[in-house]
Amino acid sequence: MHIPPSVSFEFFPPSNEAMEQRLYESVRRLAPLEPAFVSVTYGADGSTRERTHRVVERVVAETQLVCAPHLTCVGASKDEILGIAREYADMGIKHIVALRGDPPAGSERYEPHPGGFAYASDLVSGLKSVADFEITVAAYPEVHPEATSPLSDLENLKRKIDAGASRAITQFFFDNERYLRFRDLCVAAGIEVPIVPGILPITRFPQLLKFARLCGASVPGWLQDRFEGLDDDADTRRLIAASVAIEQVQFLRRHGVEDFHFYTLNRSELSYAICHTLGLRPDTIARSA
Repeated sequence: MHIPPSVSFEFFPPSNEAMEQRLYESVRRLAPLEPAFVSVTYGADGSTRERTHRVVERVVAETQLVCAPHLTCVGASKDEILGIAREYADMGIKHIVALRGDPPAGSERYEPHPGGFAYASDLVSGLKSVADFEITVAAYPEVHPEATSPLSDLENLKRKIDAGASRAITQFFFDNERYLRFRDLCVAAGIEVPIVPGILPITRFPQLLKFARLCGASVPGWLQDRFEGLDDDADTRRLIAASVAIEQVQFLRRHGVEDFHFYTLNRSELSYAICHTLGLRPDTIARSA
């Protein structure tokens, strides 16, 4: 019997009523696929703290989904961050995505908060002191843009795992070979947790280019060619976006990948279609339960 892979979905807290409606429509659409968890992002400077908390509360109250809120080191002291973690533990949250976080808008580089956690590995240790959370961290197949070298970036990932993280999700990528090489490097470095590929279905290509510049992800020429001339053709863009993502997950599946994380951008259509091709369908899930 063909066993479909495990998937997870990322959402972000909405900033207005229309976006809020779209978010919860997407949550309801994807929930029947029974993801391993859904994560909820946290603003770079803690700016979405309350909105993140509200989304987490509602998902926990209205669905059976495992919710994994993001927490970062930016913009808060250790006591504040651990206080949030205790609130989550009291809500029944058992899984947290722990990140260093990006510098706040207007800052040229990251500076640890006075009295805060300096790096994600410190945050992982702190969270483990609050409760036995399952902790997911970030990984960078194309190297974090602030890392001094690929080796130092890999060493940083190992520190996060050694501190207690049980999974790493990668930044999005489109060069599958780079992911496979990175996975091999992790094994060679003694990192034994799953290195889950982060998949970004492309909704708008200019937005993708902006994301890629910010996080240091490469955008291959062949991908730019596929979207060229489609700025005013949303229907064709969606078809090509689905095709690109389906090709990617099928390639990775052939190379032994059994877990996928989707950056949904609060939209369900593309992620749902990709999961369908992976064999994740509500009827088959119900039959195997």
